[in-house]
Amino acid sequence: MSVLIDSPVWPWRGRRWSHLVSDVSHEELHAFVAAELGIPRRAFQGDHYDVPEDLYDVAVAAGAEPVGARELLARLTAAGLRVRKRDRAAG
Repeated sequence: MSVLIDSPVWPWRGRRWSHLVSDVSHEELHAFVAAELGIPRRAFQGDHYDVPEDLYDVAVAAGAEPVGARELLARLTAAGLRVRKRDRAAG
């Protein structure tokens, strides 16, 4: 399993958020989120889930690997799983 999470530094609606991705497959990511975090599948953002800061420690304890935002993006892109915003809007 290779589920990655960056630090909860992304502000939105009065909270801070992390990005949770897999550098193996989206299926691995969906399974991890469903089993460990209870975030609904409809929250999937094309290549990641946004995770509120109060679930960050839960995700790490469940096996998500903490990485910096740049490493997360680099590994997601190298795995061919990165979906750009413009591609999400078109699809």
